[in-house]
Amino acid sequence: MTSIIPKIEAILGGEHVSTAEEDLLCYAYDATNRHYRPDAVAFPGNADEVSKILKLANQHRFFVVPRGAGTGMSGGALAVQGGLVLVMTRFSRILSIDTENFVAAVEPGVVTGHFQEVVEEKGLFYPPDPASASFSTLGGNVAECAGGPRAVKYGVTRDYVLGLEVVLPTGEIIKTGVRTAKGVVGYDLTRLMVGSEGTLGIITKIIFRLLARPEVVRTLSAVFARIHDAASTVSEIVRSGVLPRTVEYMDQAAIRCVEDHLKIGLPVDAGAMLLIDIDGSPSAVEATLGQLVPICEGKGAHEVKVAGSAQEAGELWRARKGISPALYKLGPDKMNQDIVVPRSRIPDMVEWIDDLRERTGLTIVTFGHAGDGNIHFNIMLDKRDEETLAKAESAIKELLRQTIALGGTISGEHGVGITKAPYIGMEIGTEELALMKRIKALFDPNGVLNPGKIF
Repeated sequence: MTSIIPKIEAILGGEHVSTAEEDLLCYAYDATNRHYRPDAVAFPGNADEVSKILKLANQHRFFVVPRGAGTGMSGGALAVQGGLVLVMTRFSRILSIDTENFVAAVEPGVVTGHFQEVVEEKGLFYPPDPASASFSTLGGNVAECAGGPRAVKYGVTRDYVLGLEVVLPTGEIIKTGVRTAKGVVGYDLTRLMVGSEGTLGIITKIIFRLLARPEVVRTLSAVFARIHDAASTVSEIVRSGVLPRTVEYMDQAAIRCVEDHLKIGLPVDAGAMLLIDIDGSPSAVEATLGQLVPICEGKGAHEVKVAGSAQEAGELWRARKGISPALYKLGPDKMNQDIVVPRSRIPDMVEWIDDLRERTGLTIVTFGHAGDGNIHFNIMLDKRDEETLAKAESAIKELLRQTIALGGTISGEHGVGITKAPYIGMEIGTEELALMKRIKALFDPNGVLNPGKIF
């Protein structure tokens, strides 16, 4: 690819292209901690530049891998076959916020948490909140269809994307969707692009719908001696018709790990803990709290506590969002899955995982978005131990088969990328996979954009 670098520099300027070893190493990995060294790194600043680079890639047959902040958990931003990593962080502008129509236009490099703060200052609300919101970017959220704790009430990223500007793999710039509440003209290309993991196009602009900011948010924690009781409580909340903003779940291993890391007074002897947010008008929130407390107590919670201040609630959420990095205290390597089962089957899934833990002796930690059935399953280990690694790989296959058997899906918000590609046939049929591959070939006939992902 060395001979192509001057052509890329002519498009972007030399200061926005690098083959320096430190840059290649920096952009060789993502949150999966897997490493694939690219041949070059480039930082485009507008859609026209992205278009020219993709046309060049088709002409000279080199690979282009789009990348945001590199927070993905399935390897979608890794240059698994080398080529050019196209870093989209210069696309960092909030272009407009329409407070009358509740619509915003943004570039894909805007940090999710920053966008949330800006719209909330205007009395508006952007609900999707992945755990990485303080550093992940909106383009990556759209490419992976990110979720987060609030999905139980508000849905996921695709539910807020009205339209997109996208550069196709062959270099054409297209606009999809609308800026209105309704719109059904033609095929829904917006929905096709959301969650396509950077394989069908590179997003250069996003049109989001927004909501009114809730007046009040209250946080409740419920502590259980038995993990099954916590899981059953989630099912009971769903059956009751109560709709919390979030229902998060931590098993004992997760509680102990994050308490050891943060030391904020979590109940380390608990079998499990639920963290529940309620939002809305003051009267509605109080009424919902009045329903939730007896539900939790009736299902065996020996401590139910409503946070007395925003600071106290913030500490609880800091604990929840601190679990993933804290896990490395239990082992140098992590193998994680983000399975989803119907909410009524959460107790069955939790019991099955408990049995798996006992049978295998593996260090297994679970937490996640129990309110929508999304459980983050983690095996902590040292991959240099070949026997333990083989046992972990076998356990993951068992887990995914059990997930499908319970009517679930093998990925709720992390995507497929490279980490789940070997298992996609468990869920997607032969004919459906063949159709998806034909769609990819139609969009990307020369196979230059983000190769080696999904399939």
